[in-house]
Amino acid sequence: MAAMEKAPELWPARLHHLRRDSPKPEPLARFYGELLGDRVEALPGGSWLVAGRGRRLVIGAGTAGAVPYFALEMQDAAHLDAFKRRCKAEPFSTPLFTESFALTDPDGRRVVFGVSKETRASNGMPGRLQHFVCATTRLNEMLAFYKDLGMAESDRVLENHDLAAVFLRSDPEHHSFAAFRAPESRPDHHCYETSGWLDIRDWADRMAKLRIPLWWGPGRHGPGNNLFFMIEDPDGHKVEFSAELELVPRAMPPRTWPHEQRTLNLWGSAWMRS
Repeated sequence: MAAMEKAPELWPARLHHLRRDSPKPEPLARFYGELLGDRVEALPGGSWLVAGRGRRLVIGAGTAGAVPYFALEMQDAAHLDAFKRRCKAEPFSTPLFTESFALTDPDGRRVVFGVSKETRASNGMPGRLQHFVCATTRLNEMLAFYKDLGMAESDRVLENHDLAAVFLRSDPEHHSFAAFRAPESRPDHHCYETSGWLDIRDWADRMAKLRIPLWWGPGRHGPGNNLFFMIEDPDGHKVEFSAELELVPRAMPPRTWPHEQRTLNLWGSAWMRS
């Protein structure tokens, strides 16, 4: 990868926040605030912050469903500086990091690296922002890019020996980023990791009170072995609630799954989108 001089020491880094765009950013921010029980604050420049218990979204004006960047939190300034020295870094600022830079993946999405600012603590139901998934027409290029960043491949899905999906981790959790083959490149979903099965029940009950139907699930994924359900936001972007995501040793080689419904949902029917 041209952006890297040599393999960087990304590990461990964790998804800190992402930006969601919408033609109507304030109503979308209010939706997420009600959905998650989180506070909603105006940010400079017309964007909005939705922040709660281990989760943060920046919502700005743009194309419906777009995710122009996602941000990984480094351990501290020394970790960030060491990583930056090995990259052809692009200047980039986000209101939630004290210092940061970015790289651009093959689909044109920014991957931001930074050190978190102190933010006001929040209670709320457990559901830490955990991973982001996209569809892509350049799956092999995306895999090479994210592995060159320093992510480890956890699982891959094959269809007739062709790559259909990949799951990559930047810390011991099974994936912080995943991508699947599709006719167009686009965001797919982001996920909130809860503390256990009973939280999945409680979040589903919250959806019922808000009259938001479950779009898919509950079920259990093959790769990651996590319990889950999904809903849709007003722009059609999917939102996942997960529990018991697999922890993977750093040195474990990637495993292979067949491209079939059972891979996506060990319990039953699946949303076959690749």
